[in-house]
Amino acid sequence: MSKAPVAILGIFVADLAFRAPRMPLMGETILGHGFKAGPGGKGSNQAIAAARAGADARMITRIGRDAFGDMARAAWAADSIDISGVVSDDSLPTGAAFIFVSTETGDNAIIVESGAAAALSPADVIAAEGAIASSRVLLTQFEQPVETARVGLGVARRHGVITILNPAPAVPSDGEIYRLCDYVTPNETEAASLTGVRVETLDDARAAAGIFIARGARNALITLGEKGALLHGASGSLHVPAFPVAQVVDTTGAGDAFNGGFALALAEGMSAPDAVRFGCATAALSVQKPGTAPSMPRRGEIEALLRRG
Repeated sequence: MSKAPVAILGIFVADLAFRAPRMPLMGETILGHGFKAGPGGKGSNQAIAAARAGADARMITRIGRDAFGDMARAAWAADSIDISGVVSDDSLPTGAAFIFVSTETGDNAIIVESGAAAALSPADVIAAEGAIASSRVLLTQFEQPVETARVGLGVARRHGVITILNPAPAVPSDGEIYRLCDYVTPNETEAASLTGVRVETLDDARAAAGIFIARGARNALITLGEKGALLHGASGSLHVPAFPVAQVVDTTGAGDAFNGGFALALAEGMSAPDAVRFGCATAALSVQKPGTAPSMPRRGEIEALLRRG
């Protein structure tokens, strides 16, 4: 059986993760309780999540010709990700991210410098049009330039490819981009920032989702952490509960795990509710392991959790 093709337009950064009880104050130095460097960036994480879940994942991005770029290629090779849409930049470095992870709660705070991926352009997207057109789903985010994401969504829409926009980080954009989206997938914080609706309850989530629909998105899918996810669109509103988690180790990769799993499930032809459940299972497994890309679960683990749940 051939794998379902999923194109991911986004960035790679090297994750530099520090574990400590709290963030230092300005001018203060504190001792950490762990450090790890590894592959990251929302686009790359989502590609790895989709690939491990069973997709023929196709990465579209820019990286530098440096050690972090070598890290990217090694990570993609390990999960058999197609990199024909990856451009090596001779003048800009590969991006990097500072990640603080609380040893007390597993919560995180992140600073991202996109590096070469900040130069990911509409021309790069057009050059990768074949990979997008032959995919069943295109997944993109806001870590690369918004105009580049918009062009990618437009290319996918022209070819009848399902489009998913994960609007992270939450940056201002005109309404045109939402009209190109089959699904918009913000978390609570991103939804609040983009709509002005503080998301604390399911009714709040529905109100925020309604704003995305009014802007032109066909469906809004708001991830709610330990509360699961809310799918809202023309066919109605559905709350999918989260799967139980024995111990939260690191939430950094949860959103990327969800989006990668959800994209793969849609590409395989699952119904939207089943795809959301698949995404929730993928995310639940990811938070029980440290790191971002390394925490992405494999298909067998996801299916086992779905059977138990």
